[in-house]
Amino acid sequence: MEHWAAAYLQGLPTSVLILFIAAALYVLSKGADILVHEAVSLSVRWNIPKVLIGATVVSLGTTLPEASVSVAAAVSGNPDIALGNAVGSIICDTSLIIGIAALIRPLPVQRSITDRQAWIHLGSALLLAGIALPWGSISRGLRQSGTVPQWSGFLFLLLLAVYIYRTIKKARSSDGDLLREEGEHPDTSPTPVAALKLLLGLALIIGSSRMLIPSVEITAIRAGIPQSIIAATLVAFGTSLPELSTAVAASRKGHGELAIGNIIGADILNVLFVVGAAAAVTPQGLTVPPKFYWFHFPVMIAVVLIFRFSMLSRSRTVGRITGALLVLFYLAYILLSFTVIS
Repeated sequence: MEHWAAAYLQGLPTSVLILFIAAALYVLSKGADILVHEAVSLSVRWNIPKVLIGATVVSLGTTLPEASVSVAAAVSGNPDIALGNAVGSIICDTSLIIGIAALIRPLPVQRSITDRQAWIHLGSALLLAGIALPWGSISRGLRQSGTVPQWSGFLFLLLLAVYIYRTIKKARSSDGDLLREEGEHPDTSPTPVAALKLLLGLALIIGSSRMLIPSVEITAIRAGIPQSIIAATLVAFGTSLPELSTAVAASRKGHGELAIGNIIGADILNVLFVVGAAAAVTPQGLTVPPKFYWFHFPVMIAVVLIFRFSMLSRSRTVGRITGALLVLFYLAYILLSFTVIS
């Protein structure tokens, strides 16, 4: 779809491209509104906490762009792009997106539910970094490339199935009474109709994201922005647009638990689903450049730890101060990527 979109958009004048970007952003925001509304509706009618709906149904949908990009890159002989996309998306999700959502409105934390999900979140990041380390040559320093082997891809996919099964099982035993907030009006449509609306919201988000990224890329090239900077930012940020639009819409509507659940679930799926699927279809495994060991992996683990411990605050919220720190953390990461690492 991206190749067709790029070929079509390339022939449009810049003024039309800018209008196209504005239209794509509008469709993206409307899709996010529909998705959040129907996700909350399903959580109420199924008596499942919003954070668990966010960590499963919503996350599976919003992670599809990362999965499709990474698997396609691995199959086409660019496995390093698959790993970079997944790790970059985790960093973007946990710092920039949670930060923006918390700045809009402090995000409530349901400790009884998020504690278990947050430890899985941290554990999946550590598992990825641990498997990727070149243990046989670690004594000589982390100066050579490593791999995420194919067998670990199948392991991740197996763990994904266990994670989804356990989360659904936990959801069925949850106390749904804490979902019903005063003034909350879920969709009264039949459940199949509500589910179709949720899928429509996902389709609008993913479709508009796929059209938005080549539009912005072409406009940036015409504006003289270096191709290296475009590649380093638009791939990870672009595939994280579904999470961003969903988190912003959820926070704005007062459903911060959905935003937290979506990001935690999306990051877990970035390891187990995105990296797992990409590694599983690549016999030689995913290449891990040395800079991942001393820069990208440490940043990924650091931001997940910051997010984890921010949820332990006495206020039981991820507040605006934490949100501002997370956004600044992401901006520092991008700045270092361009000035020191590149």
